[in-house]
Amino acid sequence: MNVATELAPVVALVGNPNCGKTALYNALTGGRQKVANYPGVTVEKKVGRLLTPAGRAIRVVDLPGTYSLRARSPDEEITRDVVLGKLSGELAPDLIVCVGDSSNLRLALRLVLELKRVGRPVVLSLNMMDIARRRRIEIDTDRLSRELGIPVVESVAVRRGGTGALLGEIDRMLAKLPAAGQLQWRAPDAGELRGSQREADRILRATVRSSGQRDRGTAAADAVLLHPVAGIVILLAILFVMFQAVFAWARPLMDTIQDGFAWLGTAVQAQPLPDLLKSFLKDGLISGVGSVVVFLPQIVILFFFILVLEDLGYMARAAFLMDRIMGGAGLHGRAFIPLLSSFACAIPGIMSTRVIDNRRDRLTTILVAPLMTCSARIPVYTLIIGAFIPDSDVWGFVGLQGLVMFGLYATGILGALGVSFVVKRLIWRDAPGEPFMLELPDYKLPRLKSLAIGLWTRATMFLKRAGTTIASMMVLIWFLASFPQPPAGATGPAISYSLAAMLGSLLQPITAPLGFNWQINVALIPGMAAREVAVGALGTIYAIDGGEGAADKIGQAIAGQWSLATALALLAWYVFAPQCASTLAVIRRETGGWKWMWVTFAYMLALAYAAALITNQVARALGAG
Repeated sequence: MNVATELAPVVALVGNPNCGKTALYNALTGGRQKVANYPGVTVEKKVGRLLTPAGRAIRVVDLPGTYSLRARSPDEEITRDVVLGKLSGELAPDLIVCVGDSSNLRLALRLVLELKRVGRPVVLSLNMMDIARRRRIEIDTDRLSRELGIPVVESVAVRRGGTGALLGEIDRMLAKLPAAGQLQWRAPDAGELRGSQREADRILRATVRSSGQRDRGTAAADAVLLHPVAGIVILLAILFVMFQAVFAWARPLMDTIQDGFAWLGTAVQAQPLPDLLKSFLKDGLISGVGSVVVFLPQIVILFFFILVLEDLGYMARAAFLMDRIMGGAGLHGRAFIPLLSSFACAIPGIMSTRVIDNRRDRLTTILVAPLMTCSARIPVYTLIIGAFIPDSDVWGFVGLQGLVMFGLYATGILGALGVSFVVKRLIWRDAPGEPFMLELPDYKLPRLKSLAIGLWTRATMFLKRAGTTIASMMVLIWFLASFPQPPAGATGPAISYSLAAMLGSLLQPITAPLGFNWQINVALIPGMAAREVAVGALGTIYAIDGGEGAADKIGQAIAGQWSLATALALLAWYVFAPQCASTLAVIRRETGGWKWMWVTFAYMLALAYAAALITNQVARALGAG
């Protein structure tokens, strides 16, 4: 952003959730957007550039949705502080555009009255006027403007030219901005809020005429989609399709990305470079970046569903349906989507917790999301189950290996519910219980442009936030596995002489009660980068070349050297262990610091150790040692 843009007037978009504010922002700024985080928090900062019809360059800031400047969540606090000019490093807005849903203006008018008291110029944009007209809602904009004492314009963000009146008003107001004065705003108390709502209701009765009936299509759809039985069945069907898509649709793209990085690694291997440099480029940088980029298709597909469902207005219904079920374990209704998506990968699951408004509910969901059995665990599970569990049937029709796999998934789910139950009653025990309240917006078709911008934004944020951190961690792990180099005449695998092997032997007294040998410890160290890396590490340790049948050979090797108790203990370990640097890094990014990352690492490590210890000791007592 150049100096001229930095000095351009700032226009802030403020509005209630689900008022179409983001669609209006996208219509105004298009692809000329920058997304980052506000300092010290994970709340997104969206700033776009715009050239008005009068040729004036302005900056448009899309602030998080809020019902009041009396902030009750991190998102609302950011909106309040930006509006008041109290956020460090952020310029106060020169003009506030309050965006209201024309079909549901009651809470928007109260917010307008609060914004007026701030002392900055305000304009009310009546958004989604097309929906209001379809519902035969008539708004006297001239009288509404007189009652509020501010300009009122109509806008339809999803139509070409639907923002013309708003842009014209922005030009007029910026041309006659008053001199900045001292703000005297203070947080309204409950009585003042009730008074503001009474005034908003009076203005609403005076300026808006409506039959009072809901949109017929929305009412008919909700009769089915919010039914206590049919609604749950439909929701599960939608989630099943999404769940399958994250796996199935992403697989060809993920395979293509993996093949591309494998080709790149092979190309580096063929270059006349020193072996150490080739190892650094191939095993450190290329593998490190590839291990992150490979999740990009899952990220895009997941957020495609989330954005479509959000724009349709269905996401609020899903949260409503699931709240009673999830609430028993101390989880918010909106936690269902992130936890379900974590079965594919905890990274998109954790990122999608942004749909949860309350910070504590969001943190609880982030803490338990890694316990969902992600796809990265499957190679480890498959290897150990195939090596130690007989391929036989139970009760004549249930495969024993599949039953064990199901048990591992179920254990992860029960563990997540148990942890969330404990977190809610121990960590957040002093927090007052808040009822689950949300507005159910009318259904509307998503706008392709907004969907594309949203997907592009999420994809680039994922690569920027996770990629650099993960790549650096992979390089660190490569260093541990590569140094020191084997001495002259060494016959064992190179990793046996590395710092990783030394650490593995150092950990032996700690992991011996679990039945783990130093080879398992060594495999767990590079496996910190990604769980499935442990399979390749075991192949390296047991000197098994890659290629066709490598997994079977690894299985035969470990079956000959491990006891059944050790294998079961390792499975129990992987259900709970924080064996994924990518997930930990994203937790750090999403929570805005190291604290919750280390809390997650510590409690998962403790659970993994306890589960592996109990499993090993019980299995040995039953004769499986």
